[in-house]
Amino acid sequence: MGMSMRRVVVTGVGAVSPCGADVATTWRNVSEGRSGIARTDAFDPTGFASQIAGECSDFDPLDYMQKHRLRETARFSQLAIAASAQAIKSACFEATDEEKERVGTFIGVGLYGLEAFEDAWKKLRHGGPRRVSPYLIPTGVANFASAQVTLEWGFKGPSYTHSAACASGAYAIGNAFRSIQHGYIDAAVAGGAEAAITPLGVAGYVSTGAVSRRNDEPELASRPFDADRDGFVLAEGAGVLVLEERAAAIARGAQVLVEIVGYGATSEASHVVEAGPTAEGAQRAMKIAMADAQLNPEDLDYVNAHGTSTPMGDRSELEALRRVFGAHATEGLAVSSTKSMTGHLVGASGGLEAVLCTLAIRDAIAPPTINLHHPDPAGAGMNLVPHEAQDRAIRALMSNSFGLGGTNCALVMQAP
Repeated sequence: MGMSMRRVVVTGVGAVSPCGADVATTWRNVSEGRSGIARTDAFDPTGFASQIAGECSDFDPLDYMQKHRLRETARFSQLAIAASAQAIKSACFEATDEEKERVGTFIGVGLYGLEAFEDAWKKLRHGGPRRVSPYLIPTGVANFASAQVTLEWGFKGPSYTHSAACASGAYAIGNAFRSIQHGYIDAAVAGGAEAAITPLGVAGYVSTGAVSRRNDEPELASRPFDADRDGFVLAEGAGVLVLEERAAAIARGAQVLVEIVGYGATSEASHVVEAGPTAEGAQRAMKIAMADAQLNPEDLDYVNAHGTSTPMGDRSELEALRRVFGAHATEGLAVSSTKSMTGHLVGASGGLEAVLCTLAIRDAIAPPTINLHHPDPAGAGMNLVPHEAQDRAIRALMSNSFGLGGTNCALVMQAP
C-alpha cells in the first residue's frame, strides 16, 4: 500500500443483541460467557424442527424513535437505528451540514423486513391487492436500514447496503474503511442489522439443514468447534461502528478505540452453500487482509472466528486457520467464536463481532467459546478459549465472516 493512504480508526460502537440491548450489557454477558439463546418468543414455534433463537428480548424501539415511526420501519431498521444511535453517542460524533456530505452510511443486511412481507402476503391473500400497505416497500426493502440511519442524522455521503449473506456486516465495514482510506469520505457509520426470526425465516433456515434442533437445551445449542454441534442458532440484532479518518478524529479530541488496518474479500466459487474442506476462499481472504495490514501471522494475538456451529463450516474454518497461521495457530494464537453466546445474527454478525473485537482490544480480553466440552479433533492443539474469557493483551486481531454463496470477508484491527 502507498504511504498516502489515510488511516482509519473506530471512535464509537453500538449494539443490540440477544446478550443485551446495548453495548455494555452485551459485552458483559459475552465476556462472562453467558448465552442469549432461549425458546423462540417472537411467534409460536410449535411444529418447527428448531424452536430456539437468539432474540433481542430487552430491545424497545421506542427508546430510539417516536411511535408513529414504528409503522415506517421494519424491525431490522429499528435495530440499525438503535445501534447507530449508541455508536454516534459513544463517539461524541457531531458533524456540520457541510461535513455531513462526507459521512457515509454502510449497513449490511442479509435478508430484508421479512415480517412486513409476511404480513402483506396474508393481507393480499385474504383481502386483495388494495389491502397491501403503502409502507411495504419503504419498510421491508434491505437498503432501508442504511436509508433510515441517513434520515435520522442527515448524513449525505454514500448510503448503501451490502448484502453478502452472513458476511454482509463485515463487507459494509470493509468498504467503509476503504472509502475513508482512499479519501472519498471522511467518516462513516458502518455495520450490520438483521431480524429474520419470523415463521418464514425460521422455516427457510431450518429447511437448509444447517440449524440446531437442540430445543430442550437452548443455552447449550450453539457450540462452535464442539464435536456434538448440530448447527447454528438463528439470532437477530445489530452492530455498528463509527469510523473516522485518524487525524481528524484526533484533532476533534475523539477517543480512538482501535485502528482498522486490513480488509480482504473473496469468493469461494465452488458450491452455493458449502465451502470446500480447506475453505480456500476463506484462506485467501485472511491472507489478503493481513497483507493489506502489513502484518505477519505471528503479529496477530486473536481471531474472532466465523464459527457458526455447523459441522462442516467449523471444520473447514479450523483447517483454513491452520494453513494461514502455520505454527502460530497452535503456538500463541487465541481463536474463539462469540456466536456460542449470541447465536448467528446472519447479516448483522460481522457488525456485532467487529464491536466485540473493538472491546476485546480495549479491555485486553479474548472472549470465550462456551459449550466447548468435546473439542473437534480438527482444533487439536489450538487455543479455542473454552468456557471462560482469557486476559491477554491484543496487539492485533482478525474477524472472519463467511457467507452462503461462497462469500468471504476478513477484517484486521489493531490497538491504537
